[in-house]
Amino acid sequence: MSERLRLWLERAGAGYRMRDAATGEPVPWEDPRVRVVAVAGVSFRPGAVEDASFDPGRRLALVAEPGNEHDPSAVGIWNEQRSLQAGYVPREVAPDLDGDEQAVSLWRVEGGLRVLLVPADAWVGTPR
Repeated sequence: MSERLRLWLERAGAGYRMRDAATGEPVPWEDPRVRVVAVAGVSFRPGAVEDASFDPGRRLALVAEPGNEHDPSAVGIWNEQRSLQAGYVPREVAPDLDGDEQAVSLWRVEGGLRVLLVPADAWVGTPR
């Protein structure tokens, strides 16, 4: 049985870096325990990712769209209140999701957003 993932998010530049809460070691974006994805389709929703509800450190909602005519595996990325959509989990990642992952806005880039996807039982702590 694997140990529960526990991450601290630390402020850095335009977002957060990750640190393993158990060891204190930095966790790179390429770590196999996490997925950091660029939100796809932001150009179809001008200004959405600039909304404060997508600020780095904010919890987000992942919404499966099995009825999506373009991609039945599509997973939308919404703000926590599900009132504004930023875009989608990339097409090549969405089919591999379990459907109960947590999502946290991690890093804001010019016209885009990077989102942290972690297992449902992971603990993600953010600075106060």
